[in-house]
Amino acid sequence: MVWGGISTRLRTPLYHVVGNLTGVRYQHEILQPLVVPALQAIGPRAILQDDNAPPHRSAAVNTFIQQARVNRILWPANSPDLNSIEHMWDELCRRVQQHHPPPANLGQLLQWLQQEWNGVPRAFICNLIHSMRQRCVECLAHNGGHTRY
Repeated sequence: MVWGGISTRLRTPLYHVVGNLTGVRYQHEILQPLVVPALQAIGPRAILQDDNAPPHRSAAVNTFIQQARVNRILWPANSPDLNSIEHMWDELCRRVQQHHPPPANLGQLLQWLQQEWNGVPRAFICNLIHSMRQRCVECLAHNGGHTRY
């Protein structure tokens, strides 16, 4: 598993998560070294958008988020996934699958993932983020059902 964050101003390094990601690991390996510095670089209006994965919602993470004064979008438990990063993962997958032959080992796959992560044009990421308003409008219009996104 890999983790990454995007915004219109920057993208975090891609982080390889080895093993199961717990709330404590999420806090120590991702939030503290990657998310908080990125949000600080973006500025005081930066907002963390994650999902309802159990590590993201652990008590330790919630306490850390509050103490670090991180602005966070809270998602309803059964909300459709409107997170722009999901479309970034799709793009990353498409880009890596264009490599032939397939990766020979995990090391090569991780190298290609990082290369392609860095190669996704900023305009593509900005378009994902700027389309959020329209995606929400369509989701509401379809009562939370399938949209063109």
